[in-house]
Amino acid sequence: MDPYVIQMSSNSNLPSILDVHVNIGGRSSLVGKMKGRKARWSVKPSDMSNKTFNPIRAIVDSMKVKPNPDKTMIALSIGDPTVFGNLPTDPEITQAMKDALDSGKYNGYAPSIGYLSSREEIASYYHQPEAPLEAKDVILTSGCSQAIELCLAVLANPGQNILVPRPGFSLYRTLAESMGIEVKLYNLLPEKSWEIDLKQLESLIDEKTACLIVNNPSNPCGSVFSKSHLQKILAVAARQCVPILADEIYGDMVFSDSKFEPLATLSSNVPILSCGGLAKRWLVPGWRLGWILIHDRRDIFGNEIRDGLVKLSQRILGPCTIVQGALKSILHRTPQEFYHNTLSFLKSNADLCYGALAAIPGLQPVRPSGAMYLMVGIEMEHFPEFENDVEFTERLVAEQSVHCLPATCFEYPNFFRVVITVPKVMMLEACSRIQEFCELHYHCAEGSQEECDK
Repeated sequence: MDPYVIQMSSNSNLPSILDVHVNIGGRSSLVGKMKGRKARWSVKPSDMSNKTFNPIRAIVDSMKVKPNPDKTMIALSIGDPTVFGNLPTDPEITQAMKDALDSGKYNGYAPSIGYLSSREEIASYYHQPEAPLEAKDVILTSGCSQAIELCLAVLANPGQNILVPRPGFSLYRTLAESMGIEVKLYNLLPEKSWEIDLKQLESLIDEKTACLIVNNPSNPCGSVFSKSHLQKILAVAARQCVPILADEIYGDMVFSDSKFEPLATLSSNVPILSCGGLAKRWLVPGWRLGWILIHDRRDIFGNEIRDGLVKLSQRILGPCTIVQGALKSILHRTPQEFYHNTLSFLKSNADLCYGALAAIPGLQPVRPSGAMYLMVGIEMEHFPEFENDVEFTERLVAEQSVHCLPATCFEYPNFFRVVITVPKVMMLEACSRIQEFCELHYHCAEGSQEECDK
């Protein structure tokens, strides 16, 4: 008999399991009766999916209140500058995409880390004498979010920990915990314009610390670190031999009274993976083009980290090729006036919002210096009806149809975040409604009646 013939029983009284034998090399094995496994459906989600948790989605989805039907909804909660149509990208940027598409050159697969020509453009654009870059130092990614994910995946193993700002962007925790990486929170200080509590930061570092995340300019704070503060952060990293993941997606989006200092320009000792992208500065978050800039002048990362990033990039084969094809024109043809106008608008809205909210009893806004946000402290003792920032913002939606994110989303209770990209008229109306809401619910704290009477 042929050793690979499948025999089927000719008995018409078939057993409940098909009597199928595979005769291999003269020996027979029963396929249906598998050892140690009872055939039944049992499809369950993976540990990774179970560990993936987005605190913003969890909190927002649990807010079951409906807006006031008599007032138009004003969403100050969405970090997407395109939502209201008042901040369109520049026509040169749109034309660059059309030209790339019409060329027909960018319809196939690119290398997983991006086209060499596109990586050369990024390297040239961000090269500085204090932080030189070549194409080999650039990995193109599907948005800045994927850049952050690849950096965490290459630097940390399950059981290790990373240092994350509080308040901070919720994605850091979402990504880390899905990979079995512990998150340790270091504090930002509102009374110091959200500078890092360096002593507390350093106290968190142990032998399992894989990296320090520094987000500058900050989401959700809108803060911009000074050169001297960045140097102090770098000193901690150098002393403790901890690499830095620099989330610089809002780099250069700073107001006229501040200056953005790329972290890598201030140190030749600390290895830094800097993450950025087109999303915010060029106002095209849906185009999903980000990058990792590898700064490693002392060769501490070596080839291993570089090779690791290349391997990880091969999981999804890189970002959209058409956007890569448009990159050269986007970087070189976008007029300076476009950047200037965007920042002027954001600064004007930030000043307007800060001034209006600072005048409201019970609120303590922190003046921003960049990005697209500001944080507002709630003096909860003056609003005894509400247990916390989540309840405060829920009622603000229900009564005034103004939606701000409670800062519990960013691990920082009793604050809320305002997005400053909305049209000026909407910002004025929102601030007016917040004032009306606070005046209605404000109560003098015990023992402070004299202050309230003033």
